[in-house]
Amino acid sequence: MSEPELPDYAQRNRAVWDGWAPDWVASGERNWTLHDPTWGIWGIPEAELRMVENVSGLDAIELGCGTAYVSAWLARRGARPVGIDNSPRQLETARRLQAEHGLEFPLLLGNAESVPLPDASFDFAISEYGAATWADPYRWIPEAARLLRPGGRLHFLKSSPLFMLCSPDAEDAAAVESLLRAQFGMHRFEWSDDDSVEFNIPHGETVRLLRGSGFEVEDLVEIQAPAGSTARSKYVTAEWARRWPNEEVWKARKRG
Repeated sequence: MSEPELPDYAQRNRAVWDGWAPDWVASGERNWTLHDPTWGIWGIPEAELRMVENVSGLDAIELGCGTAYVSAWLARRGARPVGIDNSPRQLETARRLQAEHGLEFPLLLGNAESVPLPDASFDFAISEYGAATWADPYRWIPEAARLLRPGGRLHFLKSSPLFMLCSPDAEDAAAVESLLRAQFGMHRFEWSDDDSVEFNIPHGETVRLLRGSGFEVEDLVEIQAPAGSTARSKYVTAEWARRWPNEEVWKARKRG
């Protein structure tokens, strides 16, 4: 089966991520070695966020898997994961790490907005950045709902809307303490220093989108950088993220 034609932003993001892929090999290798997951920029422990709890025996899909370390965490917890990613070079790293760690699960090349698998194939869907950042929420969230069985869970971690509103469009510039753009109408973000396209929408829009796609929202966790953290991103300082959330976790369940 041939791959469906990609939207313009997915084509751009594929090219960008194929170029960035070598820069993410080391973090992928490190995360594949973890048996106790940590999440996001600040390395929040799984015990605090509970992103992959109670997954044993579940059919799971990682939407925008990159080097597939989250899928590896799922597999080690007894789930049956499938990973899909838009970048062939990221998947090359994922397949090498599968072989090195002796873990096998399907890895698909494709856009998480249009997954080539049947309806109701999964009990659990997850994205750490991945689709939650680089795919259009108005497309990938309904697609996640299609893929999930009734009662299935969707967990995703992404940048907060507030962080996006305070992020300058300047190379290597960190978030500032003032609003730089309007919240109303926020959706698609393009940056002057690369050709990538990100997506982010306000909380109210996310709630309506999830509910309209057949989900009930179970939790929203706005992440605070832990005390004593040092910056792990050029785009946000620990001092900023101690006062405002630069990341957030959504948890939703598909209605029966």
